[in-house]
Amino acid sequence: MEKIIDEIVDPDDLKKFEQQYYEALKSDTLTDKEIFEYSWCLVRSKYKEDTKKGVWLLNELYDKHDNVARRDYLFYLAIGNYKLKEYKEADACVKGILGAEPTNRQASELQKLIKTKLRQDAIQGAAIVGGIAAVGGIALAGLTTLGILLSKK
Repeated sequence: MEKIIDEIVDPDDLKKFEQQYYEALKSDTLTDKEIFEYSWCLVRSKYKEDTKKGVWLLNELYDKHDNVARRDYLFYLAIGNYKLKEYKEADACVKGILGAEPTNRQASELQKLIKTKLRQDAIQGAAIVGGIAAVGGIALAGLTTLGILLSKK
């Protein structure tokens, strides 16, 4: 699964699918296939803004369908959100897949990675809050000591 997440699109492929996308858009012949191919290239880009645009396009595709294709869109949305560190969004996408296909191996593997990241984020958040509380406690103790010293003068 890490291989899929870490894959970077070949710049020539991105350029090719971007060109196809914009030509079809300009001629008003844009198909879901072209949108998907371009969005999947964008999600695999090394640039965060490209990944965001790819996720946006995939969301558009997802919203306009109510068929089996939605499962594929959800999977790639999960990957895009994972790459953007939007782990809760990625988890929601994976849960959507597993709700329809409980034995989907790829979705299960991706969910394990997402859960690990969510736990790591929770631990980091707790450490930050703990650090802030400690600094606040030290500052309060210092101010209290200063107040006591000043009141004795």
